[in-house]
Amino acid sequence: MAVTDAQNPLVGETTCGTLLQKLQEIWDEVGESDEERDKMLLQIEQECLDVYKRKVEQAAKSRAQLLQALSDAQLELSTLVSALGDKSFGGIPEKALGTIKEQLAAIAPALEQLLKQKEERVKEISDVQSQIQKICGEIAGNASEQTSAPVDESDLSLKKLDEYQVKLQELQKEKSDRLHEVLEFVSTVHDLCAVLGMDFFSTVTEVHPSLDDSMGVQSKSISNDTLMRLAKTVSALKEDKKQRLHKLQDLATQLIDLWNLMDTPEEERRLFDHVTCNISASVDEVTVPGALALDLIEQAEVEVERLDQLKSSRMKEIAFKRQVELEEIFARAHIEIEPEAAREKIMGLIDSGNVEPAELLADMDNQIAKAKEEAHSRKDILDRVEKWMSACEEESWLEDYNRDENRYNASRGAHLNLKRAEKARILVNKIPGMVDALVAKTRAWEEDRGMSFSYDGVPLLAMLDEYAMLRQEREEEKKRLRDQKKFGEQQHTEQEAIFGSRPSPARPSGTKKVVGPRANGGANGTPRRLSLNANQNGSRSAAKDGRRDSMRVAAPANYVAISKEDAASHVSGTDPVPASP
Repeated sequence: MAVTDAQNPLVGETTCGTLLQKLQEIWDEVGESDEERDKMLLQIEQECLDVYKRKVEQAAKSRAQLLQALSDAQLELSTLVSALGDKSFGGIPEKALGTIKEQLAAIAPALEQLLKQKEERVKEISDVQSQIQKICGEIAGNASEQTSAPVDESDLSLKKLDEYQVKLQELQKEKSDRLHEVLEFVSTVHDLCAVLGMDFFSTVTEVHPSLDDSMGVQSKSISNDTLMRLAKTVSALKEDKKQRLHKLQDLATQLIDLWNLMDTPEEERRLFDHVTCNISASVDEVTVPGALALDLIEQAEVEVERLDQLKSSRMKEIAFKRQVELEEIFARAHIEIEPEAAREKIMGLIDSGNVEPAELLADMDNQIAKAKEEAHSRKDILDRVEKWMSACEEESWLEDYNRDENRYNASRGAHLNLKRAEKARILVNKIPGMVDALVAKTRAWEEDRGMSFSYDGVPLLAMLDEYAMLRQEREEEKKRLRDQKKFGEQQHTEQEAIFGSRPSPARPSGTKKVVGPRANGGANGTPRRLSLNANQNGSRSAAKDGRRDSMRVAAPANYVAISKEDAASHVSGTDPVPASP
């Protein structure tokens, strides 16, 4: 029975006292000595102290860990608050109340909230930094080499985020401006390539492959290098356009000159309207696609070369055409030339080959220009000569009209002749003033030019001097006839007074002389313009001496023809022209 109780010592609740009592019973039963018993009790007490000590140490360690966790949590909490810059965060306990675990439990929600906020802020800043780095890489031209930069978690404040966002907005604006500039460059390159007839795709992709139209707008390169190369490309294309336009305008000018030279028909000229339409256009005005293509310029060059060759074969015809123009200018200006000699000289120059066709034509054009200038300087005097000759014709007609005894008869056209006579008398009274003004103009012209003013080879001043003398002689003759008539009438009156009046014999009946209006002619049918010689419009094959003898001035009926040699003797730079009485 005792053995059974020893084997099952735990009956009911086991405590340290029951165990000690049981141990005493066992010792009593065994017969342990007191020394052994004290020794064993000391050992048991030591072992109990060791257990308590271990438990205390474990508890102290656990407390230290909780305190460290609390300290770390408080430090992390303050760090997060500082990093996030949210000093007004209201989730932090104001005072440390309660046990350590209670304090940890109080801090945990705020810490969890701040960690979540930190994670979100880091993500926002990281996204903004990524966009900034991407745009910077696009501007620098190394977007593919960019790596994401770590976020500085020591400053996650809203102010820092705003700074990044402001910088991002600035870069986005710069990117937009650069993209707009790139698109403008690309559009300019497209327009220039169209005008120059060049391949736009190959031209623009040489600058950067992303500039192709098939690529999206946002994917186009906006780097400094791309902008610089685009600017150089545009500058080169503009310079090429300028040079091609200048060359095309030179070709167009040559074409027009050659067409005018050879009287090219309008149908043939229209074939090159696309060349000549830009002859006076500025660089910016040429916008038609293909207007400055190389094949078009080559086509114009070939046509100019063809016309140059054709011009050489038609040189005589063209030169004689220039000579005819020159002769017509001299004829209208009443300047005498030697056309046959000039034509022979042209033939000799062309046949000899000693002069370039272009030089010969340029020389003839220069002669034509000088002839036009000479004709222009003579125009005022020639107009006055024309008016003077017209007045002389009217004067001649008036003399014939005044000699007609039947001019007042009621014949057909008599009233027209009467009106013409009234106008002719007014015009004739102006002749002396016309002559004086013409002499003054002619002398001023000669002093300015240092040469004599000739009209169809005859000095004009000699003609005017001769006319003035003849007019004076004619007036004297009229006066003599009036005096003679007056003397005859006086004698007739005296005879009637002595012998008495006798009936006048019957006048023979005959055809009445009617003076009608005449155009461009004098009384004896002389032409109203002076001519140098009798065959001015006919052959000029007479010898030089013979021509001098035949050069007489055909003037109105009240004028006298004089030769060049005789006219020269009447020219006087100082003697005034005799005025008409």
